Amino acid sequence: MNPMTLLPRALRLMGMAGAALAAALTAAPLLAAPSAPVVPITLKDDRGHAVALPVVPQRIVSLLPSLTETICELGDCAKLVGVDRFSNFPASVQKLPRLGGLDDTSIEALVALKPDVVLLGVSARVIDRLEGLGLKVVALEPRSMTDVQRVLGKVGQILGKEDDARRLWNRIDGHIAQSAATLPPGARGLSVYYEVDAGPYGAGTASFMGEILTRLGARNIIPAELGPFPKLNPEFIVRADPQVIMVGQRNAPGLPQRPGWQAIRAVKNQRLCVWIPAESDVLVRPGPRMSEAAALMARCLRDAANGPVPLPTVPFNAPPGGMR
Repeated sequence: MNPMTLLPRALRLMGMAGAALAAALTAAPLLAAPSAPVVPITLKDDRGHAVALPVVPQRIVSLLPSLTETICELGDCAKLVGVDRFSNFPASVQKLPRLGGLDDTSIEALVALKPDVVLLGVSARVIDRLEGLGLKVVALEPRSMTDVQRVLGKVGQILGKEDDARRLWNRIDGHIAQSAATLPPGARGLSVYYEVDAGPYGAGTASFMGEILTRLGARNIIPAELGPFPKLNPEFIVRADPQVIMVGQRNAPGLPQRPGWQAIRAVKNQRLCVWIPAESDVLVRPGPRMSEAAALMARCLRDAANGPVPLPTVPFNAPPGGMR
C-alpha cells in the first residue's frame, strides 16, 4: 500500500483526537470550578428584630399591598405564594391565595403555603403567632418618604436586589421632582387638607403623602408635630379653612354637610378632589407607585387653581378598609 494514501486518513484521525483533547481541556476548568458560596441574609426589621435568612427566599407571603407592589416592581412577583386581601396590583397577584388582613390573617392557610419569609406591617396582630410557629417574619412600616427608601432597601436586600432597589428609589424620586416642575405658579402655595379616612384622619406633613404635597409646593394644614396620620377635631379643619380638600370617594358623600364645613373655602369654591378607588389605592400606598401619586396630586392642584374641580363619574365600588 502506498504510504501517501494513508497520510490523509492519519491526519483526519489526529485531527479528531486533537479536537477531543482540546474540548476536554476546555471543559476541565468548568467542571473543576467551585460553586459560589451561599451567603445568608441578615437584616433588622422595623421592630428592631434581627432576621436571618439562610438564602434568598423563593416562596414569599406579603400581607401589605405596598410590599406586594415593591416585590413585583423588583421583578420577583413569581416568588409570591400568598397576599393580603387588599393587594390587587399588578393584576397577576389577584390570582394568588388571599390570606385576610392585618387583623384577621388566616394562619392555617398561610402556614400551608410553606413560605420562606412573611413580609407584613409592624401593626399586624399575627407576628408573634407566626414566629411561634417557626416562620421567618420581617415587619416593615413605611410612613414617611425616608421610610419608603429604607423599606425598598430592606426588600431589595431580602431579594438579593439591592442595586435594583436603589435604582427604583432614584426613579421614584426623579418622577416626583418632574411632577413638581410641571406645576404653574398659580397651583403652588395652595393650602390643602388630605383626608385619609373618616374620623376624620388626615395626612400630616410628616407622612409620605404630606411630604409629596410639600414637594409640590402645597401648604398642608396639618403640622408635622401632630404625626403622620392624626385623628383631628373637625373644628380644627374648619378653622384652618383649606383652599383644597383631597378625599377618597368612600368618604366624600356628606362631607360638605358636616357642621361648619360649608364655610370652608375648598367646599364653598368646589375645590374638592375626589379620588376614585383605583386612585385611592395609588395614593395611600407608600411604595413604587408614589410617583403616580405625585402626578395625581399635581393634577388636583392644577385643576383647583383653574376653578371648580369636576367630580368623578365612576361609581364607588371598593371594599371597606380605609388605609391599606
